[in-house]
Amino acid sequence: MNRKVDLLDQVPQEKKIFLDEVVDALCLIPGMVAVVLGGSYARGTYHPHSDLDVGLYYSETNPFSVAETVVTDFYEWGPWVNGGAWIQTRVAKLDFLYRNLDQVQRVIQEARKGISRHDYDQQPTYGFRSVVYLAETHICVPLYDPSAVIAQIKRDVAVYPQALKQNIIADSLWNSEFTLLFARNFASAGDVYNTAGCVTRIANYLIQALFALNETYFINDKGAMEAIERLPTHPPNFSAGINRILARPGETVEELSESVRVLESIWQEVIKLAGSAYKSRYEIS
Repeated sequence: MNRKVDLLDQVPQEKKIFLDEVVDALCLIPGMVAVVLGGSYARGTYHPHSDLDVGLYYSETNPFSVAETVVTDFYEWGPWVNGGAWIQTRVAKLDFLYRNLDQVQRVIQEARKGISRHDYDQQPTYGFRSVVYLAETHICVPLYDPSAVIAQIKRDVAVYPQALKQNIIADSLWNSEFTLLFARNFASAGDVYNTAGCVTRIANYLIQALFALNETYFINDKGAMEAIERLPTHPPNFSAGINRILARPGETVEELSESVRVLESIWQEVIKLAGSAYKSRYEIS
């Protein structure tokens, strides 16, 4: 089955006609290397009011013009989500997102070597992880790709890099272990602010480890807990357990310490699933 045709068939007719008009206009812009459909329609998680997320790819050395004030300058939104526009149209909210093709290609090459990057200040909730570029590439639907550059990078990410898998699992589980050490101390002091921060941090690390363990590219914190439950390998009731802790980590020493204890047991379950992929870096008790 042609995935592009299949996914585009899911876009409501009114939105599809509008999207065709938008792409026809975009492809006339000098410097526009490629246009893709991303977001919920590309992932297959859309609903009747879903936005149209359109990625605009450009060359680092010859970008398209962004002189008009209706769009941002390059990298105005940060080093990873590097600009675009949010536009309310007659049929749906239309989101343009810039993508520097050269930067995306560099990130893919780094990922093959096991390198992943995390920029916490880029965006809520937990920042931006470079693996998102691979996830976007993997799911996106090319709408305009005259030089087949999107087709090529999609081939490049078709198989989850083993070095990336190993490093994300090892780093995420070690960061969880290290943060648990702090969480125990904060909980024993009745420090709600720092215990809650550690608990949330650990939950995020465990999610990253599970995505990598399942060789599934992480794409967004939104919906991540639900996505975990659809993955073949995860601890039973992982999301329910994490949600209970996050909903009320506690106020007293006893409550906070119990939350940390339960979270540590979930961490241990993930370690068992990881098997030889994880070994503690230090002896911490």
